[in-house]
Amino acid sequence: MMETPDSSKMCKSEHSRKSPLKTRIHIDSNFHCLSISVRSMPIPRVAIVGRPNVGKSSLFNWIAGRRLAIVEDSPGVTRDRLTTLIEHRGQHFELIDTGGMGIIDVDNLTADIEAQIEIAIDDADVLMFVVDSRAGILPLDQEVADRLRKINKPILLVANKTDSPSLDTNADEFHQLGRGWLIRVSVHQNRNKDELLDLVVQRIPKLDAMPTEVEPPMMKLAIVGKRNVGKSTFVNTLVKAERMIVSQVPGTTRDCVDVMFDLDGHKFMAMDTPGLRRNKSVKTDIDWYGMHRAQRSIRRADVVLMFFDSKQQMSKVDKQLAHYIADQYKPCIFVVNKWDLLAGQMPTERWVRYVHETFPTMSYCPIGFITGQTGKNVKALLNHAQMLFKQANERISTHQLNKLVKVAMERHEPPMFMMKRPKIYYATQITSLPPTIILVCNQPQGFTKTYQRYLLTFLRDHLPFGEIPIKLYLQPRARDDERDDLNKEQRHKRDESNAMSAADAGESLDGQSEDFVDEDDEFEADEFGTGDDADLEFEYNEDEKEEK
Repeated sequence: MMETPDSSKMCKSEHSRKSPLKTRIHIDSNFHCLSISVRSMPIPRVAIVGRPNVGKSSLFNWIAGRRLAIVEDSPGVTRDRLTTLIEHRGQHFELIDTGGMGIIDVDNLTADIEAQIEIAIDDADVLMFVVDSRAGILPLDQEVADRLRKINKPILLVANKTDSPSLDTNADEFHQLGRGWLIRVSVHQNRNKDELLDLVVQRIPKLDAMPTEVEPPMMKLAIVGKRNVGKSTFVNTLVKAERMIVSQVPGTTRDCVDVMFDLDGHKFMAMDTPGLRRNKSVKTDIDWYGMHRAQRSIRRADVVLMFFDSKQQMSKVDKQLAHYIADQYKPCIFVVNKWDLLAGQMPTERWVRYVHETFPTMSYCPIGFITGQTGKNVKALLNHAQMLFKQANERISTHQLNKLVKVAMERHEPPMFMMKRPKIYYATQITSLPPTIILVCNQPQGFTKTYQRYLLTFLRDHLPFGEIPIKLYLQPRARDDERDDLNKEQRHKRDESNAMSAADAGESLDGQSEDFVDEDDEFEADEFGTGDDADLEFEYNEDEKEEK
């Protein structure tokens, strides 16, 4: 277990970035977000840049076909780089959303935002320079054009908010900027989307690999927790780069950012999420969107890493978040971060006991102690996450499951319900991720929540998925279903016992019948005076007379 002191001494993470993934997998419908941390991969990149409030995030969502970025009228909403994988006419590329260039951030994060923009520009193969047709050319647009003039890369000048052909003349003035091929689009009116993507595909490098060879991550990790527990620092450690803006300012991360990283030759996705607040503290749309993006990341994840600060107490936010994770039946690891601040001052067993007391219904979740800033124990944490993912994919045979359920009921019978003992006929696992088990019984309502928890605990103790949630369903047996696997052996023994009893009774009855026939024969002989007993009785009577 991860919470033991010995196993908590985990080695520093080592990433093998050059080892290719051997298995080729088709992209599924859930694989819609991607960020590539290895530049040598053959995925072209297209970065969206421009001044604040020209509709960059709206354009990003429009091309992606999903609401991935937070869209607000107030400037400075986007801070970190957001990425998603786009496919157009058989060609794949990675689309990157960035913060507004030239903005003065209210939390003094201007330098960090500008650094993220520079990284996106340096990594991109094509740039989308977005301007506003309604507002016209502003001084900040000219400053952005001057910065891009020094970059020797294909640039598309995207005149957004050109809602109708009557506004095309307004967009013509952007030729003055002298940078990029002008294309008029409108996100709200869905205008010229295909034309824009055609121009992008013409300018990006062509992939050598076929589209079906684009490799999705082996496992998706959601990094969740309240504010300032070290989630973004942990993600930066995974990718060995300043991928996320890290600051002591609460609420620095606003969007959910997907980051790809390599470990032991396999690709994984880490989904960094905004720090959550109490519901009554959610006052702005940015906080509301951040909370719902974090919940969506939990639903998308294969394994959830819930972070705590080792020097902070649990709060109501932590309990609400853990409750949501449990409701989604997601494998979860409780991660106690910044453990170097308490190393040697507090035993790990004390924190383990504290976590179990706070989340008693999630006592099956392992607990890891790491230092995200230095990478201590990070690799062991990721290895354990892979173990949980493997457990969630396990399947158990119906025969073995029935044996376990039978033993569990023999050790502790369910309480009486309406003067009857609830009975389970058979159990079966219908799916995995999470493992889902159906118990077919006579009275589903007769099994109390307490008894269901007992069954789940017993199954975890004896099945190969002891550290993950199990989804349990109770359903009545159909009328035409006569299956009774749990009681089949007992019923078979009872039938054999009844058959043996019946056989013994038959032999005894046959013997009694033969004796009865013999007595009848003797009785008839005596009656007619022809039997030996009749002579004896007669002689006895004569002697008795002489004595008298």
